[in-house]
Amino acid sequence: MASTEDRGLRVEGIADYEFVRSLGTGSNGEFFLARRPPRLPVDAEYVAVKVVGGTGEDAFRRATRELKAFAAVRSPFLVTLYDAGQQAGVFYYSMEYLPGGSLAAPAERPSRATVLRAIACAARAAQALHEEGIVHRDIRPGNVLLTEDGGKLSDLGLSQVLHPGATVTGMGGLSSVEFTDPALLQGDKPTPGGDVWSLGATLHWAMTGTGLYGELPTHDPLLTLRKVYSTPPRVSDDTEPAIAELITNCIGDVAKRPTASGVADRLYQLAG
Repeated sequence: MASTEDRGLRVEGIADYEFVRSLGTGSNGEFFLARRPPRLPVDAEYVAVKVVGGTGEDAFRRATRELKAFAAVRSPFLVTLYDAGQQAGVFYYSMEYLPGGSLAAPAERPSRATVLRAIACAARAAQALHEEGIVHRDIRPGNVLLTEDGGKLSDLGLSQVLHPGATVTGMGGLSSVEFTDPALLQGDKPTPGGDVWSLGATLHWAMTGTGLYGELPTHDPLLTLRKVYSTPPRVSDDTEPAIAELITNCIGDVAKRPTASGVADRLYQLAG
């Protein structure tokens, strides 16, 4: 549990970042809208700051893992990292703030084409990570941010470098469960195919307003997990055929799933 001092940092700011309001929680931390400190050479009034949850060695590992993933990949489809540091044992980093919001909480209701382009951009970002041997592991509507010409993928808090014998450690919050490949929930090692499954689940939610498991009892974490474990994911009958086919391919046999780049190409075609 965070100390009173830690909570004060989170409410008011951290280092020379003055927090304006919370932007919500992510994997292993909370995001804040903050005023850009004068020392930061960025042409923006506001930035987004992620305060990594916890203190000590575990928080240090989470923060360095996330920052290493950002440092390893250069992609216009990933949010831009500006700064990182720690104060009183609390780790943080700042990045560009995108006022359009996310697919989960857009500033304005996005059009069909906007949704498809945003997820296509997230797929491009995932492909860039995969090419560097990294899986994101937390692709969901809240991490697909909207821009004027598409979108960007955010929050690398659960990212993991692929290596022999790698398994999942530290799952995301309850909001991530329905967008996570069931194989990962059952302990299989992370693969790029898992991110593709998440892209398909995100596409389904964004286009239909429902998840692949229907309505989940999110008031009860145990019941939510039980339903996800016991219910096969199902594409809604109301999904337009071309979209349904792509989603089905994304969540199907892992050996037959498209690459993230292939998902992006198809989404751009469907966006028109």
